[in-house]
Amino acid sequence: METGRAIFADAAAPIDKELAERISSCAKWRGEYLVHVRDLTAASAADANAPVQIASAGLDSMRARMTFERDGQVIPVSGAGSPGLGRENMTETLTIKGTGTPIEQLLVPYEGADLSGDELVDQLRTWVERGTVEPSFAGAIERVIENPEWLSVPGRRLALLGAASEMGPYEPLLAWGADLIAIDIPRPSIWEHLLEVAAGSAGRVALPVRGGAAPIAERAGIDLREDLPETIAWIEEAAGSDPLVIGTYAYLDGGPHVQVSVAADVLAEEMLNRRPGTAIAYLATPTDAFVVGPEVVAAARRKWASRRLRAAAQAPLRLASAGRLFHPSYERQLPGGGGVADALVPIQGPNYALAKRLQRWRGILARDAGHRVSFNVAPSSWTRSVTQNRILAAAYSAGHHFGIEVFEPSTSRVLMAAMLVHDLNYEGDSARTPDAHPEKLFSEGANHGGLWRAAYEPRSALSVAAIAGLPSTLWR
Repeated sequence: METGRAIFADAAAPIDKELAERISSCAKWRGEYLVHVRDLTAASAADANAPVQIASAGLDSMRARMTFERDGQVIPVSGAGSPGLGRENMTETLTIKGTGTPIEQLLVPYEGADLSGDELVDQLRTWVERGTVEPSFAGAIERVIENPEWLSVPGRRLALLGAASEMGPYEPLLAWGADLIAIDIPRPSIWEHLLEVAAGSAGRVALPVRGGAAPIAERAGIDLREDLPETIAWIEEAAGSDPLVIGTYAYLDGGPHVQVSVAADVLAEEMLNRRPGTAIAYLATPTDAFVVGPEVVAAARRKWASRRLRAAAQAPLRLASAGRLFHPSYERQLPGGGGVADALVPIQGPNYALAKRLQRWRGILARDAGHRVSFNVAPSSWTRSVTQNRILAAAYSAGHHFGIEVFEPSTSRVLMAAMLVHDLNYEGDSARTPDAHPEKLFSEGANHGGLWRAAYEPRSALSVAAIAGLPSTLWR
């Protein structure tokens, strides 16, 4: 946490010295990081150059403070991708070609049905009307429906870091016939699943394996944190001359999440530098802080104004909590009428916030350098990490009372894989135009589940939602 606080302070320094000082002198970072991360997000809206300055300073600070250690040798983490550092012949490449037939239209599982065509378009429009997704998200998915040839991502190889991630695109992409490179830790249970999916799919997967006679699942995998030099070398060899996409989906709890995000960032930067035409992809968490436009702020305020009887019922709790409960969204506006959608939740902690912010900074710098970047906000979903956290699961269970939809992972996976496909194929994305503010990389195409357009600041309703949703979590 000390390292994280210092990185955030360094990121703020180029544009707001006072904010940088407040972060540096914060004595209770674990409890107070939320307001500082929100304020840094607000500062990024100052002008189009501010996010680039923040991202550059933040990643420079991370590289100055993080190290890679092996066999008693300690080097700056930025040197971990240097040729010659890795152990030779550590991994071989095994390629699996699936025997299935490609799915040639977008099918989205939702509430017991597979939606496609007009039914899916109708559902997208319903989500837009409810404020569940941004109109740009619906527009992007509709373009994928209209261009099913995009689904297999022709002409590219996609390297997935954290291939087994519950929210990652591994299964949908293989079902559509994509060509993948799979990276995940050496754990047989993980690879048994990945191998089974690959064998029955319409796609192709290259995976790292160690030599020997043991079953493949027991020899497959590579640890990005422990074996970063080998991972970089192996991916470059496995990709050959094909245009490459680096998708980062790896997740770990606590401090290790920062470590794996740092390792993934070093890998991504190496590939961007070594291989022209490389693209990068991430999923943004909805429980973060984002700069949003005036139309989002206006929608949330309309919901606040339309509460009527609900407002009267909530008044005693607002009064008893001195306004901390059921607090209105976007009480403070940014110049131009926009605001900061502050959905940071304390239960996830400052390490999680740092890990996700490192990814955002890399996306901003890569976009600024002219690389193709897919970086979409994914909805809150019933993943294992959520269901194992009773407080978060309870809050999610009652989210519908506050206009929040929590998605099943099977739905989120396909929708977000479709967004990736869209971003890698579509040439008219307004977030990539030279005059676009860098923060549009995250606000365009967002599926936030309703958090951005809700009447209440998410944290101010979280504790009430957790209490209301607690009984239902016992049945999940």
